[in-house]
Amino acid sequence: MRRGLTLIEIVIVVALLAVLTGVYFLIANPAGQLASARNNRRTIDLQNIMLAIKTNIADQGNGQFGCPSGAVPTSTKNMGSASGSYNIAPCIVPTYIAVMPFDPSASSSYYNSPSDYNTGYSIIINASGSITLIAPRFELGRPVTLTR
Repeated sequence: MRRGLTLIEIVIVVALLAVLTGVYFLIANPAGQLASARNNRRTIDLQNIMLAIKTNIADQGNGQFGCPSGAVPTSTKNMGSASGSYNIAPCIVPTYIAVMPFDPSASSSYYNSPSDYNTGYSIIINASGSITLIAPRFELGRPVTLTR
């Protein structure tokens, strides 16, 4: 009686494993799932920032956003502490939100403190007073924006 596997049996097992792995990647699409999760995180981040902004406006009692950085910009600006950005963190952290959220996949996005951060997100207010938050680095072809 022989013991062990023949070469043909090993080749068949390896081929079956390759086919099953290929089917898994076609069905599960892990890269797409991760991209979708990052977009969901961006949506939640924008909702949290908007809630903090709206709570600040409600606390002001005059319908205006109270911030030492000035009014919400009328042209799209990045939310960050760098020059040329809209420095929103000192206006909402930690009173309205514990830490400033930032884009999960932008390598330049980070949060160290209200005076040292780059969210990777943008903000703008239109003529009617609606504030729009934008995640410019969206994935899967679905823009991530929030307007209120």
